[in-house]
Amino acid sequence: MANLIFLPVAERIESGTYLIYDAACGTGGMLTVAEEALTKLAADHGKEISTHLFGQEVNAETYAISKADLLLKGEGAEAERIQHGSTLSSDAFPSLEFDFMLSNPPYGKSWKTDLERMGGKKDLKDPRFVIQHGGDAEFSLVTRSSDGQLMFLANKLAKMKRSTPLGSRTAEVHNGSSLFTGDAGSGESNIRRWVIENDWLEAIVALPEGIFYNTGIATYVWVLSNRKADERRGLVQLIDATACSRPLRRNLGKKNCEMGPDDIREVSDVFLSQANLPEPAAAGEVRRVRTKVLPNASFGYWKVVVERPLRLAARLDDASLRSLRRAAVAAKDEALADLVDAVAPTLGAGPHLDINAVLATIRTAAAAKDESLTAKREKLLLAVLGRRDPKAAPVIRKQSKPKPGTQPEQESLHGRYQQKLGGRTVVVEYEPDPELRDTEQVPFLEEGGIEAFIRREVLPHAEDAWVDEDRTEIGYEISFTRHFHQPKPLRDLATIERDILALEQEAADLLRQVVSAG
Repeated sequence: MANLIFLPVAERIESGTYLIYDAACGTGGMLTVAEEALTKLAADHGKEISTHLFGQEVNAETYAISKADLLLKGEGAEAERIQHGSTLSSDAFPSLEFDFMLSNPPYGKSWKTDLERMGGKKDLKDPRFVIQHGGDAEFSLVTRSSDGQLMFLANKLAKMKRSTPLGSRTAEVHNGSSLFTGDAGSGESNIRRWVIENDWLEAIVALPEGIFYNTGIATYVWVLSNRKADERRGLVQLIDATACSRPLRRNLGKKNCEMGPDDIREVSDVFLSQANLPEPAAAGEVRRVRTKVLPNASFGYWKVVVERPLRLAARLDDASLRSLRRAAVAAKDEALADLVDAVAPTLGAGPHLDINAVLATIRTAAAAKDESLTAKREKLLLAVLGRRDPKAAPVIRKQSKPKPGTQPEQESLHGRYQQKLGGRTVVVEYEPDPELRDTEQVPFLEEGGIEAFIRREVLPHAEDAWVDEDRTEIGYEISFTRHFHQPKPLRDLATIERDILALEQEAADLLRQVVSAG
């Protein structure tokens, strides 16, 4: 992690003072390693620097170890900058900005207590986690209370230096959930969106499994900077270093491997080269480190809500009319039941496949009595008299005049259909059916965007579908599997046949042994 944040700017480090921060510093190991690495790198380039270490730790025991370690080294001033408490709910350094930041925050751990201390999800106003972005005055970065790891990342990004040539560089360890957990509009997705749309994400490195003491799950290092080099702008580098390790002679808990100096050097070189490495050409060839460089937009998508019309057939039989009267009495609108009773003999029991025509008849009867069929009344009629029927006409929700210059085909994609009703052209919008509602993820890089995707993937299967454009949301997720998964080749049929015949022969031999023994 020290290499990833220091080596890209090694030639640009000047003599001066640098602030290093760890928001979940534990016993202080990361801060110490970072200080040593930066001091050596500066000396190798003929620069004289001083460093100040800042850390915060919620666990009292590890906090005490970190403090004591610095005191024993004679660094009393640095020890004073290590603070005890929760970084999320009780930030010890609210007004400071840092040059370099690195952490291994807790992941998969609840931060519900912190969230409650901060006022709960609805009332949380901390400027680290509720920001302005994408035109939203309050863009929430607040994640699920069951896992607060990405909140530590948001905390760091709020402490970036913005007025220095180097800006700030950050490295943070996460598990796989930070890459994809959270739907569009969620806190997790919003953090990924905020990071990528600001072009701060340089790279993500997939580490070998079994490299940590207390977990064997997959882990990843995120590398961020608000002063990207020109050649990195608009791009994110994914590095698969899962094969880049050496086994331990003896396991330490769940830790069964480590990255040796050669492994670290190889990953660092791949990161610094920022080049796509081709897949192995020869069969059986293994590449220890694989990498791909992708445009920021490759991680974004639109989550679109696909609606289909509510199709109801109206029934005016005796049972339906009795149900309507009971509902109307409960709604203190028995006059509505009287209206329907008056037109029912003329219309007949049904089922009527065009409920809009039935409503129009009732509406006319209401007007004759100086009454109106309000939206509330229509809703009651639909609920009581209507029965879902795929052969029925769609229920009309709204009619309006066509807007000049609009394209009917484009409008129909968003649920606005031009039709001839009563001798005039109107735009009809249908009532959506919640039971048929669906969502689709449309990648930003989809050629033709949402319209092309819907016409290709949805309309051939549901020609009456449309997109509710007011509910479209933007999301971001990062999939290592999509880019690096290597499926094992399937066995050929001859091999499978040989295995089956061998099993049959083995079973026959066993049966003979059983029979002969009997």
